[in-house]
Amino acid sequence: MSIRTYKPTTPSRRHMSVSGFDGVDKKAKPERGLVEVLKKHSGRNSYGRITVRHKGGGNRKKYRIIDFKRDKMDVEGKVLRLEYDPNRSAYIALVEYADGERRYILAPVGLAAGDTVLASEHADIKPGNALPISAIPVGTVIHNIELYPGKGAQLVRSAGTAAQLMAKEGNMAQVRLPSGEYRLIRLGCMATIGQVGNVDHANIAIGKAGRKRHMGIRPTVRGSVMNPNDHPHGGGEGKSPVGRPGPVTPWGKPALGYKTRKTKNRTNKFIVKRRNSK
Repeated sequence: MSIRTYKPTTPSRRHMSVSGFDGVDKKAKPERGLVEVLKKHSGRNSYGRITVRHKGGGNRKKYRIIDFKRDKMDVEGKVLRLEYDPNRSAYIALVEYADGERRYILAPVGLAAGDTVLASEHADIKPGNALPISAIPVGTVIHNIELYPGKGAQLVRSAGTAAQLMAKEGNMAQVRLPSGEYRLIRLGCMATIGQVGNVDHANIAIGKAGRKRHMGIRPTVRGSVMNPNDHPHGGGEGKSPVGRPGPVTPWGKPALGYKTRKTKNRTNKFIVKRRNSK
């Protein structure tokens, strides 16, 4: 994938870059039966209270229904085109199956218009094909991984990410996730071969504040420039230190190194090695 830069016609243009959208159909409209209206909530819950800060505004967009389950088994599909999806960092591929049904899937590296994909226990080990983990050879690079058979993929879905199948034992497989975590996953879970496309997404420079606003992200104000009634770091004459043992959130909870995960979480037993273990 390529990155496109601009001539410095303005201060923000000087550092701004965008994806080259290689292989993506730039003129295609989304498949009509595979889009839904995406209502904006601006970070508010059902009571109207802000539960996620710094959200609001942004461009209007429609949600593309993605086939994360890959449950269209043993039916070959042809990739009609690759499309941009405003709801995720990865590109998506429109697939038309032999029976005429169309679905969107995440587009891995190497998948292009005209290629065929297959979800089957006996599918070839090539990018875009989906198989149960039990049928995937050890050492294969995979993405779009289920945690529970039939629920749909929950792991390794963002642009440029990939996991690796490390071992199989009993009815579980050991997978190394992009974070470095080693995790046990049931052999009956589906996974897709290859690395998620749009690898250069992480190298794109936003360039200006307005581009973040188009994405629906509002400004973040530092606590140290607020008043003490708004933030524990606020107040004081001039630039003031934090004035307590460590930085905290607006609600007084530690902001660094504070564990929020419940210790008795039942999924802990599936984690072989944590991403932050030394």
